[in-house]
Amino acid sequence: MEEINKVGVLTSGGDAPGMNAAIRAVVRAGIHYGFQVFGIRRGYQGMIEGDIIPMTSQSVSGIIHNGGTILQTARCKEFMTYEGRRKANDNLVANGINAVIVIGGDGTFTGACIMSKEFDIPFIGIPGTIDNDLFGTDYTIGYDTAVNTVVDAVDKIRDTASSHGRIFFVEVMGKEAGFVALLSGVACGAEGILVPERQGQLEKLKEYIAVRGRMHKSSIIMVAEGDEDGGAIAIAKKFREEFPEFDIRTTILGHIQRGGSPSAFDRVTASRMGVAAIEALIDDQKSIMIGIVNDEIVNVPLSKTIKLHKDVNSKLLELTEILI
Repeated sequence: MEEINKVGVLTSGGDAPGMNAAIRAVVRAGIHYGFQVFGIRRGYQGMIEGDIIPMTSQSVSGIIHNGGTILQTARCKEFMTYEGRRKANDNLVANGINAVIVIGGDGTFTGACIMSKEFDIPFIGIPGTIDNDLFGTDYTIGYDTAVNTVVDAVDKIRDTASSHGRIFFVEVMGKEAGFVALLSGVACGAEGILVPERQGQLEKLKEYIAVRGRMHKSSIIMVAEGDEDGGAIAIAKKFREEFPEFDIRTTILGHIQRGGSPSAFDRVTASRMGVAAIEALIDDQKSIMIGIVNDEIVNVPLSKTIKLHKDVNSKLLELTEILI
């Protein structure tokens, strides 16, 4: 690889609280180690369109506490084609950028892995997704904040559920993984947790709700949007048909989970990962993701993060059986 002196940084895919903290760390660590750092706006779309700006330490002043991403983000179909990636590479070359740090999830890393092979340019990934579903790291940026957002919302829902003796099905994000639903469900004391990783739970839940509902007790059922029986609306409909005497309601928290000021944990995690990404480039690393395992920084091949599956904590699943 040629000597690296100019580094690009972008955010791609769904936004996550803490992305700004990661951008800040990349920019300031890059400058500290003698690199010029460029922000690539709107992810791979901005790379294709040449929406690239120089970054200074002042550029990232006062952003660590902000949600979202100052570089903005986008999903780019054109980048999925070789022609789109060639345009992106031409813009990197035109700006003298010879390494890129990408902050995002598996889709972001898939694109980085492909482009790195095609054009021999180092890509370093920082895991930024509220789903926490990337292999090779205990935590992704935004997960802790999202869980706390869910807990805060469900605590409020619990108040009205208790007042009226209602059963609430609360849907949280997680099309393919139930990390948010599981952890927030345990934290909220949910009476039921439905996640994609656990099969055949609906009948057991019906038995439980039948007893609890006849006692006029409220319940919170946490549903990951990717559960095998459908989202909260579909599942609540089934329960209404079987238990018309119960007051059953649904709440979909949706994109509220992505917003808000990042937690202290997410700010620190993002800062550690941002600095580690720059240091990985100094160590001639290429096509790796920065992860945290047992509170230690690790480097994981991008190919592993996008191919291997990360399982939810089986101990937490067992815990729900005891506490519900």
